[in-house]
Order: sequence, then C-alpha cells, then structure tokens
Amino acid sequence: MSPILYLRLQLMVFLHYFVWGTWYVTMGTYLNSTLKFEGGQIGLAYGSTAVGAMVSPFFAGIIADRFFATQRLLGTLHLIGAALLWYVSTLKSFGQFYPVLIAYTISYMAGHGLTNALTLSHSKNPAKEFPLVMLMGSVGWIAAGITVSWLKFEDSAGMFQLAAGAALVMGLYSFTLPHTPPKGAGAPVNARTMLGLDALKLMRDRSFCTFMICSFLICVPLSFYFSWMNAFMNELKIENAAAKMTIGQVSDVIFLLLLPFLLKRLGVKGILILGMVAWTVRFGLLTQFPQATNAAWMLFVAIAVHGMCYDYIFVMGRMYVDNRASEDIRAATQGFHAFVTLGAGMFVGSWLSGVVGQHYTNAVGATHNWSSIWLVPAVMSAVLIFVFAVLFKDSAPPVKTEAAATSA
Repeated sequence: MSPILYLRLQLMVFLHYFVWGTWYVTMGTYLNSTLKFEGGQIGLAYGSTAVGAMVSPFFAGIIADRFFATQRLLGTLHLIGAALLWYVSTLKSFGQFYPVLIAYTISYMAGHGLTNALTLSHSKNPAKEFPLVMLMGSVGWIAAGITVSWLKFEDSAGMFQLAAGAALVMGLYSFTLPHTPPKGAGAPVNARTMLGLDALKLMRDRSFCTFMICSFLICVPLSFYFSWMNAFMNELKIENAAAKMTIGQVSDVIFLLLLPFLLKRLGVKGILILGMVAWTVRFGLLTQFPQATNAAWMLFVAIAVHGMCYDYIFVMGRMYVDNRASEDIRAATQGFHAFVTLGAGMFVGSWLSGVVGQHYTNAVGATHNWSSIWLVPAVMSAVLIFVFAVLFKDSAPPVKTEAAATSA
C-alpha cells in the first residue's frame, strides 16, 4: 500500500469514528440533565447502536456486496446520517427522538463493515496494514472527546450538530476514495449466511459455547460504562469529562500493542480472564469513588483500563473466533460473534443499565446513587470470571480447515 493510500484510508477511519465519538460518549449527560429523560429511556437510546448492529448486516450485505460500489454506499449513508443527526438535535421528546436515532444508527453501524471492507480490498498485506489504518479510529474518538469538551457541548444538542457536520464531511470525502466495486454481484441473498448462523455448529463445542455466552454477558457491564460514565462524571462536577474519558482510547493503543506479547505468556484463556478482571476492577473502583476522599486516582485508573477491558475481550475474541472457525465459515462466525456481542449483548446491557439507573435515581434533584449503580456490573463481571475459568478450555484449533479436508 502506498503512503498516499495509507493516508486516504486513515482519514476515512478517523472521520468515521470522529462522528461516533462526538455524540455517543456524552449523550447520556444530555438526555439526563437537559432533556430529563428517564433512566430506562436513556438505556434504550444507548441500545440504538445495538439495533443498528443487528439490522445493518442485512442492509450492507444485500446492497454493498451486490449492487453498489463500497465507497459510494459509504458516502450516501453518511450524507443521510448527517441529515438525521441534525434532525435528532431538534427533537425534545423521547417518542420522536428514539425512532430517528435508531434510523441513524442503522445507517452508521453499516459503515463499520464498509470501512473494513474498503480497507481490506486495497491492502496488499492485511495483517500488517489493516491495524495501522484502523488505529486512526481511536485517534478520531480522542479528537471528538477533546472537541466536545472544548466547545462545552456535553449537555447540549450541539454534540449532534457537530456530529452532523462531521458526517457531512465524511460523506463527501467518501466519494473520493478508491473505487471498490461490489464483489458479490449475482450471488444469492441468504439471511442465514449474513447473520452468521452457519457458525452455530461450533456451539456444540463446550469451550466455544462458553466463550460466546460469556461474550454476550460481558457486554452487559460494558453497556453500563457507555450509558452512564459521562453523566456520572458531570453529576460529580468533574470538568471536561469527555476529554478526560479519551484516556481510555489512549490506553486502547497501548494495550493493543501489548496483546501479542501477553498472548504468548498467558494464552487465550488468560487474556480473556484478564479482560474480565479489568471490568471488575473498573467498576469496583467506581463504586468507591463517590464517597472516597483524595480518590482522583480511582477515577483515572477506571478510565485507563479501558484498553484492557475492550481489547482483551473483543479484539482477543475476534482472534479466537478466527482461530476456531474453518475457512468456509470464518466470515459467518465473525458475523455471528458481532451479532451476539455488539448487537444482542449491547442491546440487553443498554436496556438493563437504564433500568438500574432509573431505580437508583433520587427523586430530589434527580441525582443518582452511583455506588449502587456501579455495583451491579461489578458483581456481574466478577461472577463471569468464575464461570469462564471453570467452563472454558483453551484447546488447540483444528489442524485442517473443513475446506482443506474436503479437497484432500
């Protein structure tokens, strides 16, 4: 890949994730303190990305793979998204806000697969080049958090208007990207394949089944963090909360670079358990922070372990799936994993986080009992460590793929 192409693709990824980072982190504060939505409604709003993750494989799979060039569809979706984001910024009631937000997240989440596909289509050495391009996603997220804090948009509709402007730029820029024609033109449309249901046969293996179930369940505490962390910091009057939360994206880069080194020493099971321990530590610290004195370190450690929380569960999880699946169902298995985690898991987690948040909301002043809220995901994460450690066995992957075995 030429240096110019590197830069073009990196800018694509930067803009794509800048759009998301502009509103997703701080939306909870805006909905809670400005629009006065209930906790359950806030949870449903955060679950909109999960709905998008579940629906977008149908959309992107049918259209991008068969009818339109990837860069043109990506640009069109971001232009539509820009209009929807601006409209969202004008809505004040949950009944209007929620369906429009879902419509937007369906268009946006489809872009994840499109940016991945476009990058991989133009990579000569995907193992080396793909991570370097996708690293700009973290940079975009960091830039978004700093910008939102600098503009004081954490509790205003300005976050959605800024995101709309960024989506407009991303949409127009997408049409300048390298031409990437559809590769599946004429192929039959198969819902089973698009959802990755061919991977269900791997669920007969106890360890793989344990991995998938625990991956689903760990998304529940993950959702608590995304739904409430910014609102938590703003309610406690912590300045520039969105900017401070970008420490988590910096740690993403650090812990991702450490992953190959630790994997050799801890193995797949050790890395996954380490990720679950990180979630338990994070929420354990947050339960103590509100009433502790001189405890700023607790907050910053809870944010700084984000890379370990995310990379050692999701990135390691994708690597494990890739190892376990035979070549003929590898893409299907990755799709199934994404559906279970980013889709179903995040939806259930976002809904539950909203219910718990509402339950521990004090009527006077609409403040929250944060220690009780954070205790729920802390306990869930701790229980998952035990379940996973007992039931999961880190066995070696099959020597031959099914495709190879058939041709032998």
